[in-house]
Amino acid sequence: MSTATNSLTESGINTKTERTASRRAESLAARIEEGAAGLQAFAEQLSDAEWLTPVSPTDKRSIGIIVHHVASMYPIEVGVARAVADGQSVAHVTWELVAQINAKHAAENAHVSKAAAIELLRQNSREAAAAVRAFTDEDLDRAAPLSLNSGAPLTAQFVIEDHALRHSWHHLRAIRKSVCR
Repeated sequence: MSTATNSLTESGINTKTERTASRRAESLAARIEEGAAGLQAFAEQLSDAEWLTPVSPTDKRSIGIIVHHVASMYPIEVGVARAVADGQSVAHVTWELVAQINAKHAAENAHVSKAAAIELLRQNSREAAAAVRAFTDEDLDRAAPLSLNSGAPLTAQFVIEDHALRHSWHHLRAIRKSVCR
């Protein structure tokens, strides 16, 4: 499998480059879609009261906010993975920043509807999976320092697995526990 991409050189000459599609990237993308579909299916079954239930005693955000949060984070998570794949150090992402982003998101989306959250989850997970499918094996293997993980040089594949892929599974488990299902 390969895809052709066109690019211009500095002199304006159009070049055609072959990029080999990655089976690993396809597998990662399929697992992102699987996790999002599981979260979506569960969220669709929730009653209005459950939608407003805090996700845990320590995380007071409602289930609805959490579903919307997962959907909202896909572009950021895949963007960080793309930066790593491009060999860029990611020095600006800290757990403090993540907490600020999460708090701001919760305040701005306190009354998110189920339909809006699920539609955003559907759209953003589909776009995240498509973006991940564009990664080559070389992209997935490239490592760069990631401040979120103490500056450790992590691969783009790890970033995808630990963030865009895992995120829906992680929150679905907490949501299930909060509604005893």
